[in-house]
Amino acid sequence: MAEVIEKQSGAAFKLKEGQKLKVIDPQGQQVSDMVLFSEDDKREKISSGKTFDFEESILLTKGNFLWSNRSNKMMKILEDTNGRNDFLLAPCSPETFKIMYKKQEYHPSCFENLYTNLKKYGIELDQIPTAFNIFMNVQFTADGKLSVEPPLSKAGDYVLFEAQMNLIVGLTACSAEDSNGGSFKPIHYEIIDD
Repeated sequence: MAEVIEKQSGAAFKLKEGQKLKVIDPQGQQVSDMVLFSEDDKREKISSGKTFDFEESILLTKGNFLWSNRSNKMMKILEDTNGRNDFLLAPCSPETFKIMYKKQEYHPSCFENLYTNLKKYGIELDQIPTAFNIFMNVQFTADGKLSVEPPLSKAGDYVLFEAQMNLIVGLTACSAEDSNGGSFKPIHYEIIDD
């Protein structure tokens, strides 16, 4: 039975080594930000830089691992029906909406949804790293210019991960308009024991 993360919200939970996590886009075109911490030492966390180093790619999909700041494997991507994810851009924050969207009023953000849910595990605001942005469609030109395009994911697309260590996982249904093609939808997830 899938757990539901309502639009513009988040969740945090533990995942044991060997357990699988299935992140599902139930309606299509919805990004989910994921961060990972070692349950044994929360100073060890997911690292985009180490992942890019060891996987030798910025386009991560089936067969790739997500690595920690201590050069340990944290997750393996077993299946990916969409095939486009991002590990370049930081979780949207209140400042994102002020600086990039020119919004002065309050706006929900992935950064807030991550740290408010992870707080129960003793993870503080400044420990939140760059997230692995599931289903996010970031394009880049030969000269390095980035653009965020609507996700290519269709209803029912999913990514299946396998934990390589005992983890604390933070997961969102992303709150940034540009990342989600202009609308907000839920994200579903399942923890699978084999």
